[in-house]
Amino acid sequence: MHIQRLDRHLARQMPWKNGGGTTCELAIAPAGADLEDFAWRISCARVASSGPFSRFAGVERSLALLDGAGLDLQLNGQPRTLRPGDPPLVFAGEDEVSAELVDGPISDFNLMTRRSAWRHELQALQLDGTQILPHAADILLIYCQAGPLVVQLPGAAAYSLDEGQGLLLEQPLAEPTLSTTTGALLYIGRLYRQP
Repeated sequence: MHIQRLDRHLARQMPWKNGGGTTCELAIAPAGADLEDFAWRISCARVASSGPFSRFAGVERSLALLDGAGLDLQLNGQPRTLRPGDPPLVFAGEDEVSAELVDGPISDFNLMTRRSAWRHELQALQLDGTQILPHAADILLIYCQAGPLVVQLPGAAAYSLDEGQGLLLEQPLAEPTLSTTTGALLYIGRLYRQP
């Protein structure tokens, strides 16, 4: 099992594909891939102005709001709203999406997979106490939006995570135990290779 630590505060800052802002790239595969040829990508962004989303042909996207008042979206001409605490919005990279800030800047969390090679699920998890995390995935993502959080892997050291930090577990062999003494808000991603 390969374990990769993620930290929003240390991650590479990159311009958006459409040039409308900047993104904090937490992880990308394969290593060294760019926005045209990645297999999967995990990122956070600070959105300070309204405008269109970048398009990513052949890619599935999940988008969650981390903070701010929210976004009013037009998704292929249909109105949608996205607020912190809402389930992640799932849409295709080809979709026509534009966003209006509700009341000031927001931060978001974005998981993307190229559908010819990968598929994914992203969920929010409010944790109080201890929980074993089932996965059955090729890659398991644990991202701490608010912590602290301890991730215990059977037969391995414990990992302490705080706000903006995470773990990527590739080919996890056992189910991790998550624990917090004060409560934690997490995003759990599961990535599966396409057959």
